[in-house]
This record gives sequence, structure tokens and C-alpha cells, in this order.
Amino acid sequence: MLYYALVFLVVALVAAVFGFGGIASASAGIAQILFFVFLVLFIVTLIARAVRS
Repeated sequence: MLYYALVFLVVALVAAVFGFGGIASASAGIAQILFFVFLVLFIVTLIARAVRS
């Protein structure tokens, strides 16, 4: 999931360089959402692993 967040971030940066503002903002928003979902799942996994052991 972190890979997809980075891919959308790169797409946003490339779109911004070429002047496609709408695509850049949409890609940046998707990258931000995916990054926060990754963080939440990572924290849940760490808590579950600490409880299990």
C-alpha cells in the first residue's frame, strides 16, 4: 500500500511539473489517503502483535 502511495505521489509531482493542476491535486489527495491508511494498518498490526506475544 505504501508503494501505491508513492506511485500516486510521483504522478502528482510529474503532473504538477507539466501544469496539470487538477490531476496533480487528485493524485496528491489519493496518495495522502493511502499513506494514512497504511499508517493506521501498521499501528493496528503493531498493537495486535504486542498483545499476541
